[in-house]
Amino acid sequence: MVHWYESSIDRQLREAAERGEFENLKGAGKPLPDAGKDYDEDWWVKDWAAREGATAGVVPPTLAVRREVEDLDEKVGRLRTETEVRDYVGELNERIRKARVGLMDGPPVVLPPLDADSVVAGWRERRR
Repeated sequence: MVHWYESSIDRQLREAAERGEFENLKGAGKPLPDAGKDYDEDWWVKDWAAREGATAGVVPPTLAVRREVEDLDEKVGRLRTETEVRDYVGELNERIRKARVGLMDGPPVVLPPLDADSVVAGWRERRR
C-alpha cells in the first residue's frame, strides 16, 4: 500500500490550479526575464528600482548608509579637522541607528556603530 503525503503548500497549489487561478497569467508562455544571463548580485536592487520607478543612481536609504560606511576612509580623508571627523561619525552613527531599527526604507542593516576614536586615529594616520 502506497501512502501519499501532500504538504499544506502543495495542497494550496493543487487547489488553486483546480480553481483555474494560474490560467491567463501575465507573461504566460513568455521566457523568464534574464534567462541565460550571468548571475548579478544586485539583481534585487535593480528589480526594486524598476518596480518603484526609481531613476538610475537612486538606492534605498539603508543601502546608501552601507555604501557610506564602505567609503568612510575616502569621505573623512576630505575633512580638515578632528571636530569635523567626529561630527561626521556622529551623524553617520545616527543614520546607522535609524537603519538598524527599521526607520529607513530598504533592506535590513546590521552595521555596528562606528567608533569615533578609531576613525579619528585612522584619519590622523592617513594625514601623515
